[in-house]
Amino acid sequence: MGKYFNTEGVCLPDLHYMVEVNRQLREIKNLVDAGKYFTINRARQYGKTTTIRQLVRALSPDYIVFSISFEGMGDFVYRNDTNFCREFSGLLCDTIEYGETTEVPKETFQILSEYAKGEKQLSFREYSNVISQMCRDSVKPIILIIDEVDQASGSTTFLSFLGMLRDKYLKRIDRPTFQSVILAGVHDIKNLKLKMRGDEEQQYNSPWNIAADFNVDMSLSMDGIAEMLEKYEEDWHTGMDVMEMAGMISNYTSGYPYLVSRLCKIIDERVSGSEKYPDKRSAWSKSGFLEAERILLQEKNTLFESLIHKLTTYPEMDEMLYALLFSGRGIAYNPMNPAIDIASMFGFVKNRDGMVEPANRIFDTLLYNYYLSANEMHEKDIYKASLKDKNQFITGGQLNMRLILEKFVEHFTELYADSDETFLEEEGRKYFLLYLRPIINGIGNYYIESRTRGMRRTDVIVDYRGEQLIIEMKIWHGDEYNRRGEEQLAEYLEDYKKSKGYMISFNFNKNKQVGVHEVFVKNKVLVEAVV
Repeated sequence: MGKYFNTEGVCLPDLHYMVEVNRQLREIKNLVDAGKYFTINRARQYGKTTTIRQLVRALSPDYIVFSISFEGMGDFVYRNDTNFCREFSGLLCDTIEYGETTEVPKETFQILSEYAKGEKQLSFREYSNVISQMCRDSVKPIILIIDEVDQASGSTTFLSFLGMLRDKYLKRIDRPTFQSVILAGVHDIKNLKLKMRGDEEQQYNSPWNIAADFNVDMSLSMDGIAEMLEKYEEDWHTGMDVMEMAGMISNYTSGYPYLVSRLCKIIDERVSGSEKYPDKRSAWSKSGFLEAERILLQEKNTLFESLIHKLTTYPEMDEMLYALLFSGRGIAYNPMNPAIDIASMFGFVKNRDGMVEPANRIFDTLLYNYYLSANEMHEKDIYKASLKDKNQFITGGQLNMRLILEKFVEHFTELYADSDETFLEEEGRKYFLLYLRPIINGIGNYYIESRTRGMRRTDVIVDYRGEQLIIEMKIWHGDEYNRRGEEQLAEYLEDYKKSKGYMISFNFNKNKQVGVHEVFVKNKVLVEAVV
């Protein structure tokens, strides 16, 4: 069987098409060489385990590497020091027995085996001496890597274990210990607090405040994606434009590893061979990519389920994301804001030039779809009107966007003409997307252009059967502001190599003239709707 794109667990270079992460490995190794203790904390399915597997290989020439995982560890492990030390010793022994860790002295293996069998009762103080002896007798410095550390993060026993490692780190000049300890998980373990004294005093301290900042960019670069596609092309000879395809994948995913692999897998296994795309040559195209994106956003996968579940678990984050998407206002990035910090940790948002921004276009559209599909949204009159209208907007297989704007203006004016300024500003964008979604649902998709979010305007990019339509939504702030908006949209259309664009202005003026008309700006046709 040849290589394939993998989204089920760890990726292996000999089996799967995957992006090389040599830059990330070099940067992580620099931290290890410097003796740093740190946490690789990234969102779910961000390639942490795959990177760790390759990191072990990169470190092995210079270090003895114990790479273990806490996944599947039962609660009994964390009941007391002895249980934890026994299971931890067993995990270390496993890496030796299966040849994953080499050059370990026999005496060290024997000691660990005794503890793994439960032949000795241990406290963490005693186990600290075991670690010192093991590191002192080792022929090479020892690295400890613990994956899936979130499984243990709520345990006071595990936090006490981290406290022991912290104490050894602080005394490392006099007492041998691990060269580097790497924890991997979603949460930043450095922020977990361990109660250091009695309940009455309620004093807490972090057992992992020795950890260095982990600033390695784990996202996959466009060049790396292109190199992966070139290897695929060597096997299949599809004739794809590798750089164009890599650019689209990068633009829509921002290098989120799971999304990169998932889109490629869908193109390769589901788009290719379909009625419209009968072979790989036709599938690996711009329209084939957009079809894969549509399929991805309609599927129920483990990553999307996890993200949506977090919205109900963290209502303050849910509220912040809703405001980010629909208010039209920018939100300053402040990691001390719990909602922003949680959203960043789970991979929903990122910091772009000091402002909060959805992490990628896929998540952006996923969230819009989620909020717009809520039951209360389907009870809105504008949504019901869209359901009645939707079959009249397709001409020759393409969207008639002017007609969509005309009907939206008609319904919005009829339903909300007497609404106040606050309603228009906060609900206008949402109601247009609510009207648009049933029309394109199942065939097309849309996303919000990040460059214009929070700039008193919002640009919606609609992808429908391989055609892209640019729609600017903004609040009316006078004739001069409107003229500048027209010029900006014309320039934006030039970037997209489009001759026609669309604009919706939500106008508060009592004497406004609602309707749809065309203007010509810089050789571009702008279809403007005023509501």
